[in-house]
Amino acid sequence: MDSEPPEQHSFGRQVVDAVRRMFVSGVLVTVPIIVTLIVLHFLFRQVDGILEPLLRRMLGYSIPGMGLIATILLIMLVGLLARSLIGTRLFSLGELLFVRTPLVRAIYAAAKQLVEAVALPKRTVFNRAVLIEHPRKGMYAIGFAAARTSIKSGPVTGELIAVFVPSTPTPVTGFVVMVPVNEVYELTTSNEDIIKALVSGGIATPPELTRAEGPPTTIAEAEAS
Repeated sequence: MDSEPPEQHSFGRQVVDAVRRMFVSGVLVTVPIIVTLIVLHFLFRQVDGILEPLLRRMLGYSIPGMGLIATILLIMLVGLLARSLIGTRLFSLGELLFVRTPLVRAIYAAAKQLVEAVALPKRTVFNRAVLIEHPRKGMYAIGFAAARTSIKSGPVTGELIAVFVPSTPTPVTGFVVMVPVNEVYELTTSNEDIIKALVSGGIATPPELTRAEGPPTTIAEAEAS
């Protein structure tokens, strides 16, 4: 049998390599744009759907985006009222009602703390990126130290850190684990870099996750120093 000429084989390989490079380049440019548009579209539909049914009943027809605009205006109006003396008193009374309602109290308090942690830059909640051994020894997960608690009786005693472990690729969801304070390693990596690593599925993980001055230090060791 006649073998394929080396020239044709080399040319065919060059064509395949060129097509592959173009495809990879297209993926690198297109996929982040598509993911961003999907997330923005999801957020738009969720926020727009809050007041859109009410506006449709009032106006008799639906305008895409009207619910989103109305929601933004309503939030700004509430913010304006909350900064006034009368509005502050009214919202204080309303908050008191929420706080004294058994089932609503737990949901409202948790939602308020979460929003304040995200919206207020001076709050220390979620400011510390940490590394914990999870789900078993020898494996590690990145999370955020949320709060400190303690157990003073029972088989497990001592100081614990509530660590929020975000999920991938949607770090706004996740789960909470209670970890002994001496097993929570504080990181100097910025929250932005941690979020990038989570959203990218680990691809954009920083090359170093240790403290700048040396090996990983637990929160207990950092507080004792």
